[in-house]
Amino acid sequence: MDYINAFWVGGLICALVQILMEKTKMMPGRIMVLLVVLGACISVFGWYEPFQEFAGAGASVPLLGFGNVLMKGVKEAVDEQGLLGLWAGGFKAGAVGTSAALIFGYLASLVFNPKSKD
Repeated sequence: MDYINAFWVGGLICALVQILMEKTKMMPGRIMVLLVVLGACISVFGWYEPFQEFAGAGASVPLLGFGNVLMKGVKEAVDEQGLLGLWAGGFKAGAVGTSAALIFGYLASLVFNPKSKD
């Protein structure tokens, strides 16, 4: 049942984002920022943990999950370091995912030969 919940929740998130992209004039970058901020806001209210336990990877893989990770890192850093944790927490929590995306993107660019569109 975990796989089914992850599939339909992740698919629903992606479908809603696709509808948002097609029905509005928002650029994809702004929609991505909206998803990260929405995930952080849901995390602030304490609703993300139960949602993630229900949906599993369907909730943690989309950009909503990245917002949750950033907010969780900020909360922990503020508890440890005080006000300085507002800046350090997000960087520390998101460093692994961001680094992996950059490294794998670079490796993919070495393996695959891009072609220009005609």
